[in-house]
Amino acid sequence: MEAVLGHLRGAIERGDYAIGDKLPSEAELCRTLEISRPVLREALRALQTMGLTVSRTGKGTFVVAAAVEDPTFGDYAASDLLEVRRHVEIPVAGYAARRRTAENLDHLAHLLDRMEQETDTTAWVAMDTVFHLAVAEAAQNPVFRRVIEEIRDALARQSAFLNELGGRREQSNREHRAIVEALIDGSEHDAVQAMTHHLDRVETTLTDIMRPSRKDAPTEDGPEA
Repeated sequence: MEAVLGHLRGAIERGDYAIGDKLPSEAELCRTLEISRPVLREALRALQTMGLTVSRTGKGTFVVAAAVEDPTFGDYAASDLLEVRRHVEIPVAGYAARRRTAENLDHLAHLLDRMEQETDTTAWVAMDTVFHLAVAEAAQNPVFRRVIEEIRDALARQSAFLNELGGRREQSNREHRAIVEALIDGSEHDAVQAMTHHLDRVETTLTDIMRPSRKDAPTEDGPEA
C-alpha cells in the first residue's frame, strides 16, 4: 500500500494529475499497477486524508491539492488535534500519576499487555484509543474523559494512518509502557515527560510522512520494483 500511495502521491506532486483532474478508475489503476482493489482503496483513503484528493460518490476521485499541507482525521486537522492533545493529555498524565487507583493501574497494565501481543492493526488501533481514555479516567476528572471521547474518532483515524504509513505500533507500545510505569511509580514529572515524548514522536512521524517523497519515480510496470 505504501508503494501505491507513493506512486500516486508522486504523480500528483509532479503535476501528472493537476488540480481538478480525475484519477483513473479503480479498475484501470488496479490493472496498470497490478494490485488488488483493497490495497488501492487503502492508498486512495490515505491520499484523501493527506488532503490531496476528494472522493465524489458516483463520479470518482479528484485531485484538489498539489502538495500535502495538513492532513485531516475525521472532523479535525492534524495540527489542531495535536495542539489540543498537548494541552490536555500532558497535564492529564500528571494528574493521573497523582490520583490513579489500583483499579486504574490494573486496567492500564492489562490493556498494555494485550496491545503488545496484538498483531492486527485494526484491533490495536481500537485499544490505542481505549488506552488514552483510560489515562484520562485515571486523572479522576470526568471532563478530561469527555474531551478525549470527543476526539476519539480522530485519534483512531490518526493512529491507523501512522501505523499504516509510519510503522508506529512497536514504538507506541514502548512509549505507552513508559507512561504506565510512571503512573505506577506515582511520578507526576515522569508521567508528564513520558506523555510529552509520546506526542513528540507522533508529531515527528506525521511530519516525516507529510514531506514530499524524494524517491525515484516508479516505472510504468508498477509502483516500485
